[in-house]
Amino acid sequence: MAGKVKVAVVGLGFGAEFIPLYQKHPDAECYAICQRNEESMKKVGDMFKVERRFTRFEDLLRVKEIDAIHVVTPIAQHAPMTVAALQAGKHCCSTVPMATTVKECLQVAEARKKSGKVYMMMETAVYTREFLFVKEMADKGELGKVQFLRGSHQQNMSLPGWPDYWYGFPPMHYATHAVSPLMALVGGEVESVVCFGSGTIRDEYKKKYGSPFAIETALMKLRNSDLSAEVTRSLFDTIRQYRESFDVYGTKLSFEWEQLAGEKPVLYSGYEDAKRVEVPDFGSRLPAGIAPYTIHGVYDEQHEHTSFIQGAGHGGSHPHLAHEFIRAIVEGRESAVDARRAANWTMAGICAHESAMKGGKRIDIPVTK
Repeated sequence: MAGKVKVAVVGLGFGAEFIPLYQKHPDAECYAICQRNEESMKKVGDMFKVERRFTRFEDLLRVKEIDAIHVVTPIAQHAPMTVAALQAGKHCCSTVPMATTVKECLQVAEARKKSGKVYMMMETAVYTREFLFVKEMADKGELGKVQFLRGSHQQNMSLPGWPDYWYGFPPMHYATHAVSPLMALVGGEVESVVCFGSGTIRDEYKKKYGSPFAIETALMKLRNSDLSAEVTRSLFDTIRQYRESFDVYGTKLSFEWEQLAGEKPVLYSGYEDAKRVEVPDFGSRLPAGIAPYTIHGVYDEQHEHTSFIQGAGHGGSHPHLAHEFIRAIVEGRESAVDARRAANWTMAGICAHESAMKGGKRIDIPVTK
């Protein structure tokens, strides 16, 4: 591409954290922002000195100068907005999950194929320090042959304060944080899934989506592989410290996520040898302007504000995500989390919930073309 990639950020809650990353990336600029709440948008726009502001997504799509759109909106809007952006000739990335139905996942993949534009699901779990640490070991062959994978994402959202659409949300419909690092570590994709629900959530939560389970646990078979993976997901009425984790077991080394936050993960070697390990930061892989954002609490002198610039959120993944999306556009290639991968990782969770609702029936994951 000639010149910097002009990015529009849509959704300015969590999405606002990406504004300074695009502003400071050498190949990008935050060209515009979009949010329905005009007062909130004005506050963010003034803070980061973004002049072009929109309250209607449809108006944003008609701006020919915009090269790429970053969708950070409520879950139900991810797929429709992504498809619209791709059809409008814009590169597009979206926060997770890719979509809420199998049909939508396939629609996004088809729209990307027809448009020829870059798509990326901004999956934080495959750019955390822990993932990059273990992936580096895997790539060097230090794990040996991987024998089994386990992922979990446990979060108790029962307290008031979340947007209404969250309450009663099927756990596995937001399973990508647990599925993605497992598949990305071994370069695999899910072929089929068997899932069971356990426990029940309160009656008022069941009504919106008809999903009764407190926890859903799935066994996922990988395509063209001898591997299977276990994934556990909870959202309501289950007491647990917040945890997005993955474990990987190999013939030479095994890695297990910390049990409690701050304990540090464990690396196993030999027969029963174990040690806690300090996971390094990987900011050195990034351009100098955004590298500091892998560390929590970076103070931004330009904007004199810290509440929207904690790019270290989700294990330091945010600047890595922005960098990969921009470089895929500049280099004219597929992103690391392209439509095929994103669809498989998202559909694995959607099909897992279907399996649980059918009493553990095995469900095949559609192949994304």
